[in-house]
Amino acid sequence: QVQLVESGGGLVQAGASLRLSCAASGRIFSHYAMAWFRQTPGKEREIVASISWRSGSTTRYADSVKGRFTISRDNAKDTVYLQMNSLKPEDTAVYYCAADLNSPFGNEYDYWGQGTQVTVSS
Repeated sequence: QVQLVESGGGLVQAGASLRLSCAASGRIFSHYAMAWFRQTPGKEREIVASISWRSGSTTRYADSVKGRFTISRDNAKDTVYLQMNSLKPEDTAVYYCAADLNSPFGNEYDYWGQGTQVTVSS
């Protein structure tokens, strides 16, 4: 079992920055790929960014956040981060972190956090 706890969400103005954190426990953190998803009411959950296991040498981003968001991991702290810059109102959503224990690059995410709300005002 893996437990994931997100933090760092909040209310900010457009153009501001936030950093989300996701602390993991229960397994060897470096052995699984991680990702950030987001969801708004009435819409399907969408993947925002992913990072491969171990060193995290491979990262992927949704087109809507490329150049603004950065995913990273600190295996010593069992934590994955999402640095969000130049935030836009359309980034408003509940953000979830997720873990894939079976694929080094992330494919099917089996474990999820409870989510953290990000609200960007215009």
